[in-house]
Amino acid sequence: MSQASGAGPLIQVENITRVFHVGGEEVRALRGVSFGINRGEWVAIIGQSGSGKSTMMNVLGCLDTPSSGRYMLNGKDVSRMSDDELAVIRNVEIGFIFQTFQLLPKETALANVELPLVYRGIGARERRERAKAALDKVQLTHRMHHRPNELSGGQRQRVAIARALVSEPSMLLADEPTGNLDSATGEEIVRLFEQLHKGGHTLVLVTHEPKLAARCPRAIRLSDGEIVADGDGRTVAMGTATDVLNAGGA
Repeated sequence: MSQASGAGPLIQVENITRVFHVGGEEVRALRGVSFGINRGEWVAIIGQSGSGKSTMMNVLGCLDTPSSGRYMLNGKDVSRMSDDELAVIRNVEIGFIFQTFQLLPKETALANVELPLVYRGIGARERRERAKAALDKVQLTHRMHHRPNELSGGQRQRVAIARALVSEPSMLLADEPTGNLDSATGEEIVRLFEQLHKGGHTLVLVTHEPKLAARCPRAIRLSDGEIVADGDGRTVAMGTATDVLNAGGA
């Protein structure tokens, strides 16, 4: 995994705002959000639709830049980088895991996992060895030559996780990683995240599901673009569940 050049949290978000202009109106998706995430932490960012969690994910993933504030990732101030610089950061520092897997349908599992290394100009032999090692971490080497349509949903998500791991990024950023899976398969993926966490990987999961957030040691809950809770995952998730219940009964 990538190492920082200095001390301090791996992720440091300081007074981040994000303002969108829609139809002549100003929409404040994030309102002065601040938090830090240390190396090896497993953190859920949870919130309902409109809470700002998707905007926060895009900022953390360097897919969007804040309107104001500062975002430090692995010792680098990425909040004001150019698009080209952000593209490099995304490829080197962040391993993305998507709800919809985002695999190339005509390529094998092995070729899909190799893809980030192709963009980094890594030679074919090293790419293949590193991709095999990543697939071994998710216990899927026996399916490496199969294409996505020959794999189950859980196996496809394992390929996506291996692809996220192969570049040895500073953090894994997962967007609703169990959202397209049945409950049993989703549990398998959560157990895999537990193993990765024990192995020292930094994981940030973005979700609206209290059950998933409760499995994380720490959760940050957003509402209307602000942090309303930050602490033990189970405690914060139970608060979210109560809020949902109260809203449904109103």
